[in-house]
Amino acid sequence: MGRRGFLLTAWPWRAAGYLLSTVPVVLTAGLPLVLLGLPLLRAVAPDATPGERAFLAVLGGLLVAGLGPMATIPLARLERRRLRLVDLRSTGSGHRRPPGRGIVPWLRTRYTESVTWRELGYFLLLAATTPILYAVLSSALVLQLCAIAAPLILLGGDGPMALGLVKVATPADALPYALAALVLLPAVPYLLALTAGAQAALARALLQRGSGERLQAELVEVARSRARLVDAFEAERRRIERDLHDGAQQRLLSLTMKLGLARVDLPPGSAAADSVADAHHEAKQLMTELRELVHGIHPRVLTDRGLAAALGELADRSPLAVTVAADLPGRPPRHVESTAYFAAAEALTNAAKHSGADRAGVAARWDDGVLTLEIVDGGAGGADPGRGTGLTGLADRVAVIDGRLLVSSPAGGPTRVRVELPCDLNRPLSG
Repeated sequence: MGRRGFLLTAWPWRAAGYLLSTVPVVLTAGLPLVLLGLPLLRAVAPDATPGERAFLAVLGGLLVAGLGPMATIPLARLERRRLRLVDLRSTGSGHRRPPGRGIVPWLRTRYTESVTWRELGYFLLLAATTPILYAVLSSALVLQLCAIAAPLILLGGDGPMALGLVKVATPADALPYALAALVLLPAVPYLLALTAGAQAALARALLQRGSGERLQAELVEVARSRARLVDAFEAERRRIERDLHDGAQQRLLSLTMKLGLARVDLPPGSAAADSVADAHHEAKQLMTELRELVHGIHPRVLTDRGLAAALGELADRSPLAVTVAADLPGRPPRHVESTAYFAAAEALTNAAKHSGADRAGVAARWDDGVLTLEIVDGGAGGADPGRGTGLTGLADRVAVIDGRLLVSSPAGGPTRVRVELPCDLNRPLSG
């Protein structure tokens, strides 16, 4: 409205279209709301008794609150589209996607959202104020048109004529008012635009997604994308492990066997026998390193036999004397198993490198939807996440699947690492 040439743009017409299209929307929303609120109207009747008023007020409130959103939710979608007439900014819906299909999840989700009640409040306010506001606006426009046409009407001698609080009887008396109305005629588009802007501001404030809801929706989307990334990452780890195990490791094993056979066929002590022996030794070392690499990416035993067996193998491979106690009635999801396994591996590695411990214990149990993993070592304690990335990285890995990491490491030991991972068991363990 503050730009030059506003009257020559399409915005005054858009504002007029927005105001005119409000009338059918108010009628569509107001009719069911008025019907639902009939007990409330009856409650304020002079002949109603106090008991009747209380009962009717409660009944009307329950009807409006219980069934009103059924009328206002679809109309709010229309209002957000109609808002584009006077506001080009996008107005996203604050409604969440129901957690499941069917009418019950949909109703539970909608009736627990603040935007649903803001939409109901918007249409109640619109139905209450629009008739008054539009009546005043229409009266002002009709008065201005009558003032402009008054001299022509009075030329036929049909006076006197009322222009609001003023009466005019002749064209000469009406002429000043007609000129004033003509001068104010360019102000009409501004009046329409101002009214439409105020109504649009109210609609945007009540119908658009609030900042808290935007943050909640963004957090939900971040959690979903994070879960998808975890699944994709674990699938990629398993693919790499499978390719290395079934491809490179098998070919390297075949090469090692051929070098061993060639070493047997060569004369002992010859230069060729020494070269083949060195190559055979290097191949066996490479085989060992590749096996460690494959195991570090994703141990095959974890995929085939589950977390309990993988923890047992991890204990056998540790330089510490590790005892394992795993009480799992079933197998957790793959990404939970993988996180728990690598959490135990990282904790045992830190214990072997930094704590000076010679023994450790690993305990895993599932109770009431939470997989708990505890790693305790008999070292000197004093573990500090600020001095390295081990515990920090472990905490980040656990947090990815909504778990938490608790560390107790007083000076003198022992160090206790507790990992809690929410999950359900997929299937019972066999055997």
